[in-house]
Amino acid sequence: MQLLKDKIREKGKVGAGNVLKVDSFLNHQMDIELFNEFGREFKKRFADAEINKILTIEASGIGIACIVAQSFGVPVLFAKKNKTKNIAGEVYTSRVESFTHGRVYDIIVAKEFLGKGDKVLIIDDFLANGAALEGLISLVKDSEAEFVGAGIIIEKGFQGGGDRLRQSGIRVESLAIVESMDDKNGTIVFRGDE
Repeated sequence: MQLLKDKIREKGKVGAGNVLKVDSFLNHQMDIELFNEFGREFKKRFADAEINKILTIEASGIGIACIVAQSFGVPVLFAKKNKTKNIAGEVYTSRVESFTHGRVYDIIVAKEFLGKGDKVLIIDDFLANGAALEGLISLVKDSEAEFVGAGIIIEKGFQGGGDRLRQSGIRVESLAIVESMDDKNGTIVFRGDE
């Protein structure tokens, strides 16, 4: 998605340790017009799929998932990283390791919101090594819902998670795939760049 690549080049900041900061438009301050474009793009890419629920993980994916869900006309469900008092009853649980935060989380979804008959599209802001996506897919499978695919805003292609998941048969649609970044000069190379 050229619009997203241009925005990343204009506003993104490359940090040490393969960190791409896009907090001015994606995961802190949010550019809703850009998010609307994400929704339209995912609606096109998944036009062949029947989807009745969007699943994401807290926190950065929630805003994106909500706008994307408008394009599909379906509800959003997000996996929580902590069990709170307002989640009553049984839950599905999975463990995920966050590349960004360097922590392992137990993510949970209440069983009452996910189950047989649901056709689930997972939406997330980043895909690095694939651990968060695998954890979300595990929740979907445990619930006996149908996993349709994953829509990712930015994939760090050089970390291999997306390619590994695709090779295992998982449908992953990424709007921008970063092949390399250089924190010394701030350059970003995307898959498909000439």
